[in-house]
Amino acid sequence: MVYFPVFGDKQDQYLQQLISPEKDVEGFNFIYYHNFYHNVRFLDPPTKEQKSILPCKPLAMVKILDYLGVHNKHLHYGNRLYGKKIFVVNRSEIVGRPVAALLANDGSTVYSLDINNMQKFTRGDDLLMQSHKVTDLDSQEYSLEKVAPQCDVIITGVPSDSYKFPTELVSNGTMVINFSSAKNFDDSIKQKAGLYVPSIGKVTVSMLLRNLLRLIRNGEIRERAKK
Repeated sequence: MVYFPVFGDKQDQYLQQLISPEKDVEGFNFIYYHNFYHNVRFLDPPTKEQKSILPCKPLAMVKILDYLGVHNKHLHYGNRLYGKKIFVVNRSEIVGRPVAALLANDGSTVYSLDINNMQKFTRGDDLLMQSHKVTDLDSQEYSLEKVAPQCDVIITGVPSDSYKFPTELVSNGTMVINFSSAKNFDDSIKQKAGLYVPSIGKVTVSMLLRNLLRLIRNGEIRERAKK
């Protein structure tokens, strides 16, 4: 059993690939990474019986948004965030980038901010692309101060007690989610946010158990196919 992070990005990526895809409840194996970045939802496209595994924390984020009514249930599955603008602060390879990719693949326009620059993740204005594309944005035209107030959802994951997202950039009624172990918002956010989710730990654990059950189910399907 491996609990990530261990050493850091490169060494952890090596360890992630040592784990068999059949036992990878975290969804870090390159097969699963390829699938969710390219919006491939099954391991066996012809029969579509074995569902691909998604990383726990990004998946928890999607499930929270769905539960809180951000998804439009009248649209086709996979397009239900169409028209939503989402701001994500953190672009780590473990959580931030996968979160942006998953939300963009579900139809939203995601603005992803890290220490270097801002990027846009999108499947295009009319969702003609199967999976998202990523564009680097001009820092003057697309600054934090200009983009954040336009967004329907703001998600933060900065692992630092000293970081606080500026409350004045949150428009009234915006949904706010913090997935960091640190508190990324002041208490004043409760007066501005339509809904405020201060942590997602319990949902993340539930997604790990969900992935475990899915791996067991996929194994049963493979065993039946051998008979």
